[in-house]
Amino acid sequence: MPREKGTTVVARNRKARHDYAIGDTWEAGLVLQGTEVKSLRAGKASLVDAFAQVDDHGEVWMYNLHIPEYAFGTWRNHDVMRKRKLLLNKREIAKLSRESADAGKTIVPLELYFKDGYAKVQIAVATGKRDWDKREAIKERDAKREAQRAMANRVKNRHR
Repeated sequence: MPREKGTTVVARNRKARHDYAIGDTWEAGLVLQGTEVKSLRAGKASLVDAFAQVDDHGEVWMYNLHIPEYAFGTWRNHDVMRKRKLLLNKREIAKLSRESADAGKTIVPLELYFKDGYAKVQIAVATGKRDWDKREAIKERDAKREAQRAMANRVKNRHR
């Protein structure tokens, strides 16, 4: 059977871009059990409360990643909220550890997907936004949308 090609997105963390100012991003592999992979291939996962940490041994672990039990699994089904190891090389882990050590910074997952048959997660070092930052971002987005509408209407009226 030929290997899969391309990227298939399983889950996106839309809330992360709203709640955090996103910094550098990395692509990491995931260490998963068989039933977890089957559940992900069915398109079921939630990144809402998930975060990652670098431990004392230089390993990166993902916490609160919710992958529901596989419906056709047996007694060997996986634990839904277990911590999962992320696969990165030493240089990436060192840089991730340095950047996330600063106060107010955390490692958040942005996207969970299959790339050429392998489960991957896109993680980023992020800084939490305050409420006024969020309001400012909404104002900017609305202003941009209004400008686009005005330009579209102007072009539309010109061709009449």
